[in-house]
Amino acid sequence: MDAADTARPIRPTILVVDDDHGLRESFRLILEDEFEVLDVPDGQQALDIVRSCQVDLVLLDIRLPGMDGLEVLERIKGMDEQLDVILITAVKTVRTAVSAMKLGALDYLTKPFDEDEVLALIRRALEKRALEREVAFLRSELARREDTYEMVGQSPEMRKLDALVGQVARTTATVLITGESGTGKELLARAIHRQGPRRERPFVAVNPAAIADTLMESELFGHERGAFTGAYQRKLGRFGLAQGGTLFLDEIGSLKPEMQAKLLRVLQEREMERVGGTHTVKLDVRIIAATNADLRQAVAAQTFREDLFYRLNVVRVSMPPLRARRDDIGLLADHFIRRYRQQFGKPVSGLAPEALAALSDYSWPGNVRELQNVIEGCVALADGPLIRLSLLALEFMIPDARASANAAGALDLEEAHDHFEQQIVCRVLDRVDWNQSEAARLLGMHRNTLKVKMARWGLKRSEPDR
Repeated sequence: MDAADTARPIRPTILVVDDDHGLRESFRLILEDEFEVLDVPDGQQALDIVRSCQVDLVLLDIRLPGMDGLEVLERIKGMDEQLDVILITAVKTVRTAVSAMKLGALDYLTKPFDEDEVLALIRRALEKRALEREVAFLRSELARREDTYEMVGQSPEMRKLDALVGQVARTTATVLITGESGTGKELLARAIHRQGPRRERPFVAVNPAAIADTLMESELFGHERGAFTGAYQRKLGRFGLAQGGTLFLDEIGSLKPEMQAKLLRVLQEREMERVGGTHTVKLDVRIIAATNADLRQAVAAQTFREDLFYRLNVVRVSMPPLRARRDDIGLLADHFIRRYRQQFGKPVSGLAPEALAALSDYSWPGNVRELQNVIEGCVALADGPLIRLSLLALEFMIPDARASANAAGALDLEEAHDHFEQQIVCRVLDRVDWNQSEAARLLGMHRNTLKVKMARWGLKRSEPDR
């Protein structure tokens, strides 16, 4: 695929359903300069197209062989209630209009029709659909931004990363982002999407670690109505929602082997079938995956498919941990202070020098997410213009943690860091009475990550003496 292809906008697809071949050709001549046009002569073929293709609008004749237009309309709405349908009729009657509107038709075209009238009606319908999608997208973005942060940093590591993002974004190549939990891998994926040719299309994120295994296939690929108990209507799935845009697969290493095989097929063939469906859906989705695990080790341990790893590992981007970009700690802290002082209505202007020094000395095992949580707590508790050392949740950790690190002087750097991190996790667990969800939140890591670390270290709550 050349650069021109990647930058070409994706045109809306209109399905024309009419048994009159001449009328279908007329619609094609009117529409093909602006839209992708599909046409079929009967209702059954129309339903097959709606099942298998991404359709933005349907022009549907009321009088059709076999199923009439009203029945086709009802079945289309049963599959995708958001898909707009404009009916075509020779005679516009009140009774037909009422029946059609009850079934969800958007509007009418009465034969014979004017070319300008057709284009104006279709443009209004597609603009309405685009606005509805945009509103839904903006709402999801606003909700998600509560848990994310902007790309902040002037360190050499971040400057290199910015340059790499600029290069990667111009292509549609699959990207694998590696890095520890809390470093901002999803934010990096969003930056790639925003700077690329698909910036006007959806960015859809999914974390397999947060979805039950029994729901994973439906969540990714969607399902048809009636596919299983409780499937009352068709669901597009994350791939369907990301059509034309970007799908971000976070913590891809947590995907179970069965789903790895299904994902591999989708990535290879660029097509999928919804759960309970019998038709193939063509996909136009850019894939960005992320992991905090070493997938090469997972491949060696046979817990991650080697062919899927190579399919994902086309362009590899590494997100540096916060301890590797200490020059950015002050900038990030100021960024979070500005956010939370506005949210909490507090007159906090910055950090006291000793507080900034303490933040800069800390190793941040939870990375930027942990820093964000610390600053949020400090701003919430602050009663003056500066955050002082006494407010920092780290204060009780730092002296003992440093002593532990000194005591571990015989250890190499990796072992010393691991020992230091274990001491912090133990202190936080004790502080929250071993509530793992709360401890993970304070540490700025996923609960599953905390559980893995606890298992590796053999951490268990001591039973009280009886």
